[in-house]
Amino acid sequence: MKLRPLGNRVLLIPEQAAEKTAGGIFLPDTAKEKPQKGSIVAVGAGSVKENGERTPMELKVGDNVLYGKYSGTEITYEGENYLIMQESDIMAIL
Repeated sequence: MKLRPLGNRVLLIPEQAAEKTAGGIFLPDTAKEKPQKGSIVAVGAGSVKENGERTPMELKVGDNVLYGKYSGTEITYEGENYLIMQESDIMAIL
């Protein structure tokens, strides 16, 4: 991937929002919940401490993660929708 996050940021593909309910009712775009799961496609090198050492990232490419509902910045790159956020915005690895 040519798009590479800097510092302690990660780039992920968010999971698609549910199109219909368990009962089979189709949801309009305004009623869909924003996804909170995604798959990491790129990670930065880690943050730099005050003494110049680099803190390694805990996350790696391919991890499925859970993040806050309103975390990150939505971007579109080569026709794909991505989220870019700091490692600290991610709550758990699934």
